[in-house]
Amino acid sequence: MNIFVAKLNFKTTSEDLLALFEQFGEVTSAKVIIDKVTNRSKGFGFVEMPDDNQAYAAINELNESEVDGRTIVVKKARPKEEGDSRPPRSGGGGGGYRNRY
Repeated sequence: MNIFVAKLNFKTTSEDLLALFEQFGEVTSAKVIIDKVTNRSKGFGFVEMPDDNQAYAAINELNESEVDGRTIVVKKARPKEEGDSRPPRSGGGGGGYRNRY
């Protein structure tokens, strides 16, 4: 099960997230999402747990608990819907002009 974790302290790392969820069972992956421009945490992340019972136990115990001084939100992640991503960027960067030579 994919789990969404929000309102994380900006200093919380993927390793911290892994350790937090491993208390409830096997964790396939744990990742805090990092902003590509600032290279800082966006304050949320995702945890993947293969056993749904363990995942629900983690959600029930950790939702609205305090981690690193912040009250976090933990819930089952919704599947990404069609058209949910950003529109593709137009490539080239030529301003619409073609090289005529």
